[in-house]
Amino acid sequence: MRTLWNKYRYLMFRRTTQIGLLFLYFGANMWGWEILMGNLSSSLLFGMIPLSDPYAALQMLAAGALLATDIIVGALIITVFYMIIGGRAFCSWVCPVNIVTDAAALLRRKIGVDEFAKRQPASRNMRYWVLALSLIISFLMGITAFEFISPISILHRGIIFGFGFGWAAVLIIFLFDLLVLKNGWCGHICPLGGFYSLVGKFSLIRVKHTQENCTECMKCKVVCPEQQVLYMIGKESIPVLSGECTNCARCIEVCDDNALGFSIRELVKNKKVGD
Repeated sequence: MRTLWNKYRYLMFRRTTQIGLLFLYFGANMWGWEILMGNLSSSLLFGMIPLSDPYAALQMLAAGALLATDIIVGALIITVFYMIIGGRAFCSWVCPVNIVTDAAALLRRKIGVDEFAKRQPASRNMRYWVLALSLIISFLMGITAFEFISPISILHRGIIFGFGFGWAAVLIIFLFDLLVLKNGWCGHICPLGGFYSLVGKFSLIRVKHTQENCTECMKCKVVCPEQQVLYMIGKESIPVLSGECTNCARCIEVCDDNALGFSIRELVKNKKVGD
């Protein structure tokens, strides 16, 4: 019998990380802490290490801006970091909007919205089209297109500096995910998630499925925000190689068969004897 800790340990780690980062940003603004200053687009760690959102940097380049050295270095640091731990780990471990969309997904399951809501024929590839469109608009208009309207930035700034109309953006995303499209924002539209999906193709830390232990209960697919990445459930023992996996570990927590767990990606396959 799995304990309560085993069922929710990664979820608690994720919420602690998300809220802890917000608290550090808030502390920098309110009390002058120098642990983590700035925002999710551009930060300074311990007053000397630059951290920059590489997607925001791409928009700035597309808009015709000359990037400062600290922005370039910060973008490289973040890119390499997420290439190692999993690109979309940003979505499930850092992004504050994830708390909102997870709440909508949980409520959607509890009240059975899927049973009476018409399933929308929405493609998860929309986020890549939005990603490309944001860069094109940035180029044509000379602005960072997505940063200008990003609910992520609006929510983050609102929590740190105080909400204006930021609550409206949060409410719209919550209701959209709850009543219109399951995992609509994070799973279908958000271009930042699309960007980190591309980065995540190269990540080392992966969720791995062990077919011998699997009873095909499908609990993992119920809670997974990107359930298409779990196509191997009950079929074969392989890691999740799709960059769209958020490494949120909810599938690991709900699996009573110990058929899922984190692993390190094999970069070099073992040669067969005689090759």
